[in-house]
Amino acid sequence: MAKPVLTISSKNYGAWSLRGWLMCKLAGLEFSEKIIPPDDPAMKAEMLLLSASMLVPSLQHGGIKVWDTLAIGEYLSEIKPKAGLLPADAKARAHCRAICGEMHSGFSSMRGSLPMNVKARFPGFKIWSRAQADIDRIVAIWRECLSTYGGPFLFGETPCLADAMYAPVVTRFVTYDVSLDKACTAYCKRILELPAMQEWIRSAKAEPDEIDELDAEF
Repeated sequence: MAKPVLTISSKNYGAWSLRGWLMCKLAGLEFSEKIIPPDDPAMKAEMLLLSASMLVPSLQHGGIKVWDTLAIGEYLSEIKPKAGLLPADAKARAHCRAICGEMHSGFSSMRGSLPMNVKARFPGFKIWSRAQADIDRIVAIWRECLSTYGGPFLFGETPCLADAMYAPVVTRFVTYDVSLDKACTAYCKRILELPAMQEWIRSAKAEPDEIDELDAEF
């Protein structure tokens, strides 16, 4: 069987690409990357939240092609059940799926006004009220999960689909200097210390600055 191929966009700006890529890494899937160039219209549409259908990332595995980040996560959970991408307990698994779905379909104000930009830093960034409401909800989700399942990740001792879904939020909180409590700060640190996240961040920092629109405030 040919090596799986994951199609992604910019590592500096591509939040959805990071989610799919990190899921593959957490699953232990050996794959090669196909990176869409920064001048591709579809990539810019995704980055600027203008795409009606997110076709990046997409995973080609054997004769199967799967896109949409949640679909990739569910597929990986099926083919790599021992990776623990979804919790073993049915109640926790349902909870995990719910907060993944909430990230997938919600928080548009936060995502739009705090676009992912791994290389940038904006100390004292002023966050508008709707984005702050999204941040408050995310923090509440994290606190509940960390308290319920004991940490250090959202559903216990190993990272899962939920951690991959919220990983780009962690980078946003660093970029835009978002103030967090002790537990959430520790969680962010734990995510950023994952070897896969360190690999992604190194690649993001090595990217040329080619997408000027993304440095604007939304």
